Amino acid sequence: MLDPWTYAEIEDYGRLMEEFGIERFLASELPGTVEVPRLFKQGIVFGQRGFGPVLSRMRMGQPFAVMSGLMPSGRMHLGHKMVIDQIKYFQRFGAKVFIGVADLESYATRNMPLAKAREIAVESYIKNYLALDIGLEGLEVYFQSTRSVVKDLAFALGRKVNLSTMRSIYGFGDQTNLAHLHAPLIQAGDILHPQLKLGPMPVVVPVGVDQDPHMRLCRDLSASTRIYNPTVTSDGKVGVFVKVDENVRDLISRAEGVLREIGFLDLRPIPDYKAIYVDSATPGDIPTMDSALAELEHRMGHPGMMAPASTYHLFIRGLTGEKMSSSKPETAIFLDDDIEEASSKLKKALTGGRDTAEEQRKLGGNPNKCSVFETMLFHTVTDDKEISRIEQDCRTGSRLCGQCKKEAVSHLGSFLRDIKEKRSQREHLVNDIISPD
Repeated sequence: MLDPWTYAEIEDYGRLMEEFGIERFLASELPGTVEVPRLFKQGIVFGQRGFGPVLSRMRMGQPFAVMSGLMPSGRMHLGHKMVIDQIKYFQRFGAKVFIGVADLESYATRNMPLAKAREIAVESYIKNYLALDIGLEGLEVYFQSTRSVVKDLAFALGRKVNLSTMRSIYGFGDQTNLAHLHAPLIQAGDILHPQLKLGPMPVVVPVGVDQDPHMRLCRDLSASTRIYNPTVTSDGKVGVFVKVDENVRDLISRAEGVLREIGFLDLRPIPDYKAIYVDSATPGDIPTMDSALAELEHRMGHPGMMAPASTYHLFIRGLTGEKMSSSKPETAIFLDDDIEEASSKLKKALTGGRDTAEEQRKLGGNPNKCSVFETMLFHTVTDDKEISRIEQDCRTGSRLCGQCKKEAVSHLGSFLRDIKEKRSQREHLVNDIISPD
């Protein structure tokens, strides 16, 4: 079981993907019109659910949205930065961005007062988002506690799921407080509400894989609100099925019209089965059909919410080898760390080196197990040739850990100085991007 609130080390991502049905993220499929970040090229973003419709919109220059969130229970560290790096990439394709401050969830799961949560969100996260050059156009930051549409949607979605399902997904027990139990529904409200504001469209949520339970629940909840279900039948045919019992013939007629508009002409409507079979369609056509039918539902006065997509990134290794955590300062580089303090932590960090310099020169090191190398790979060294040189020198033994740490400290110092300067330059924009509701 994946727990969104309690970290468990993942030793085999391949097995995890197989067990939970997560598909591999293929960076080679991303459009070549915009430079692909290293996060994607290096497999740091390794998995996805339902990313196809988002990818299609990126290629065609059509609207899509990004939904992200922050848990205001500790300071922002380098691990959190990976999500912002993904958001910036999607913004280059015109994505609308919603960032929800999970102050209600923080209160429910970590007993964080709302006022304190707001202070942490602004000072440690939002100011750093600005310093990281997140785009302001189409960006909206809000707090769960003040966004009525999120809370109302969470309440309505509560009718679509029962306690047994919540137990099976999250492992809730008899001692789980009801605010904690309600928190995943608030998350679902966060993820789905952009489509209430913008209309039906693909929405992608970049997260760590520990958040996959939220995505599975949310995708099921979005499907439960739909009228039409385009799918592949058990005998391999593509069909569109009406999910309600009223006005079936009218709904089938409307769907026929939409399907013809988007180029599907060989339709076999069977009202008694509440179905339209599309003989020439393939499984690859389903996202196009689903998008058009969601728009039809929206015009008919229904939400028509498309299933949200997700991308999953590897967990960044903490400096001590365990999880990078806001509650354990020795494990993390924080974006507001003093340079001397951050440098001191990096100098003490766990590496993938050998026990002695002699062994290192003879056998080489292992950058895949080195928190110092990951700091440079994920965050502070932007030149691909330079990072390849560092990795190769480590593996061949021509680079010792002391030398590598010295170089990593230099890169980190430049990064933190730049963040500090940009924070002071852009912090006046905070109120411009925080929505009043």
